[in-house]
Amino acid sequence: MLLASKNITGLKPVWLLAWLAGGAAPVMAAGSGQESAGVLDGAKLDVLSRNFYLNNDYRSASPSGKSYKAEWAQGFITSFESGFTAGTVGVGLDAHGFLGLKLDGGKGHSGTGLLPLDDDGRSEDQYSSAGGALKFKTSRTTLAVGEMTVETPVFDTADKRLQPEYATGTLLTSHELDGIDLQAGHFSAFKNQDASTGRGDFSGYGATTRHSTIDFIGADLLAGQPLGGALYASELSDTWRQYYANLHTTFGALFVDGNLYHTRDEGRAAAGEIDTTAYSLSGRYRLNAQAFTLAYQKINGDTPFDFVGGDSIYLANSIKYADFNGPGERSWQARYDLDLGALGIPGLSFMARYVTGSGIDGSHAPQGGAYNPFDADSGTYRPQQGDGGRHWERDLDLHYTVQSGPAKDLSLQLSHVTHRANSAQAGDDIDRLYVVIQYPLKLGPF
Repeated sequence: MLLASKNITGLKPVWLLAWLAGGAAPVMAAGSGQESAGVLDGAKLDVLSRNFYLNNDYRSASPSGKSYKAEWAQGFITSFESGFTAGTVGVGLDAHGFLGLKLDGGKGHSGTGLLPLDDDGRSEDQYSSAGGALKFKTSRTTLAVGEMTVETPVFDTADKRLQPEYATGTLLTSHELDGIDLQAGHFSAFKNQDASTGRGDFSGYGATTRHSTIDFIGADLLAGQPLGGALYASELSDTWRQYYANLHTTFGALFVDGNLYHTRDEGRAAAGEIDTTAYSLSGRYRLNAQAFTLAYQKINGDTPFDFVGGDSIYLANSIKYADFNGPGERSWQARYDLDLGALGIPGLSFMARYVTGSGIDGSHAPQGGAYNPFDADSGTYRPQQGDGGRHWERDLDLHYTVQSGPAKDLSLQLSHVTHRANSAQAGDDIDRLYVVIQYPLKLGPF
């Protein structure tokens, strides 16, 4: 089930709520009164107001030729989650709607990813979308069919800009076995963060979901226990097969987390030959209101660790701007967190993080593949990254959430990112500023 609309003139947030409610009504009305009561039992309707300012200040030449990009926009994200009808197989509906409005962003500094661009390269004044999924439940197993968000280590839609990403397909979740949360999915259409329709394309560093489907199966093991883990496998059709394993444990105030991926090309190998292993190990130690984290990450292979879907990388050093996933790359992270509630300012937290990566060598990527394509202008193969690549990133983050009163749950996030790289790494030298103000309106349960 998929609804989409672009640049609806004069569309107001309250109309969007009515739109979603109208889309849900036929499903609710289809059964008896008892079934309708089941659908409404525990149903939730939420609206998230998200005000987002993003400024990219390039300190080296950018591919677009712009020295900086800056956009400011207001978004409204509406989500409805129903209960289930009575019976052996319960039926329900989840739906979502989005409206994005440009507040500032001229052609000279458009293109941050907050807003779609028109044919002239200008930010659209507004864009909107809606979608939903039918869901069926029996016992402790649910099957959802339609457009939805997805959260697994091998395929994960992101929520990093004004609008969340969505994927269209089928998702099975099961909790029949205690301590094992099983997920399996098949997805064939995608809606990017700055798109109004589900025909978009999730692009990785060389791979693409265009004309492809992605399938996965996996389980989270011993969720909520001191010792836990996860095992997943996925296949991006005619591109790769990817396997993931996680193991994490807690020793008092110390939390240790290990992640491992292995990717091999599959079928027609649309992105070229791939044989990459990526892993990370991190440790976080809590001391009262403070936390200290150290992490190490390594990529083994001649191509980057690639993924599709904005958050489909659960490695420790995949952070705000860079993923530190270049071929052969090794990277270290040091992070500091402080909960200022302990100092008399409840709801305020601070984070500082630094990651440095080196040893990148993309010169051995298979010629003709997506990571070392042939350049007709020069008549040679041009790998994405050279030999001897290195870079670093520093993130500073201040986050405050109002704890009580009329503005309870209103949050303000102020983030600054600095990234510097050499020419072999091929990344941008950039300073990035985020200002995000969010206010959730919980209109349910009914």
